[in-house]
Amino acid sequence: MSGVDLGALATRLAPIVVFLLTITVTAEIAQHAGVFDVLGHRVARWGRHRVWLLWLLFAGLAVTCTTFLSIDTTAVLLTPVGLAIAAQIGATPYPFALTTLWIANTGSLFLPVSNLTNLLALHRADELGVGHAGFVRLALAPGAVSVVVTLAVIGVLHRRDLRRSYAVDPPPEPHDPVLLRVAMVVTLAVGPLFAVGLSPAWVASAAAALLVATLAWRDRRTLRRVSVPWLMAVGFVVVAGLVAWADARGLGGWLRSLIGEGRSTRSLLAVAAGGAVGANAVNNLPAYLALEPVAATAPTRLIALLIGVNTGPLVTPWASLATLLWLQRCRSAGVPVRLGRLALAGLLCAALVVPLATLTLAAG
Repeated sequence: MSGVDLGALATRLAPIVVFLLTITVTAEIAQHAGVFDVLGHRVARWGRHRVWLLWLLFAGLAVTCTTFLSIDTTAVLLTPVGLAIAAQIGATPYPFALTTLWIANTGSLFLPVSNLTNLLALHRADELGVGHAGFVRLALAPGAVSVVVTLAVIGVLHRRDLRRSYAVDPPPEPHDPVLLRVAMVVTLAVGPLFAVGLSPAWVASAAAALLVATLAWRDRRTLRRVSVPWLMAVGFVVVAGLVAWADARGLGGWLRSLIGEGRSTRSLLAVAAGGAVGANAVNNLPAYLALEPVAATAPTRLIALLIGVNTGPLVTPWASLATLLWLQRCRSAGVPVRLGRLALAGLLCAALVVPLATLTLAAG
């Protein structure tokens, strides 16, 4: 790669890395402040002692969290909330755990900030003349179909567990009221700011700065425990560089021969399927980067690729970072996960979600 190519790649990746670091800090401090705990317990009270209603409300919280705070936030921070609520009301934890995992993936189409792949695609969407508003418009209906189909699959697989009821509401945890209020306001504010198209890096940086300052004022000891995902950021940059290097040496031409070109329904299904298979084979991020040059010839092809790499990685544990983070959270909470069973259920869900969302895109 030439110096010009490296400079262009760095310019493209820099705001995404800033967003990744700052949104993670924002989400972690929000967790320390009790935002997710309070919302989770509020949802439990609204469930009216019916597990199915509580599950649907929790799923809505997972969709909201994924949409505005990203896929990894849902996997890391909302999974323990769902498991804790299930344990406190005596419900089976697996439907709640599976909801956070699958919704973290299939619910990550709505906004550019919902997934790192979306942020990468936004750059291409700008080049194709659709921009932020066009991205959201194209992704809205496929995203809605992805969520509905995902919840339908979970509902059918766990219908017996979801028919039960619970007798008591989980007790609220004590929190610093000042820190909680500030974190709640910041968390609720970033969503609309992301939705209207403001720079994700700037919005997340401002949110993180405000919450870091508040936490330093209220609880400096806890501030030292806030982790910044430096390793994840470095890995993201390295993977992007390797894929760009491979593309410069003919990877794109080989993939084009496999995926094909065009904007027909069949072509869009091929792009989405290629993204899903690639994500489960290696990981959704390198799969997106490798296929982007092939898909970024039209807005619908670009969204089809995102459908594949966002909603498809439900089979292998390494298909998305969110899955690995989710597994760690489940094991920490003592919830056993059978990978074979998870893979089969994920294959079923992906086999329904990916084509149905792509057909919705083609019909739009």
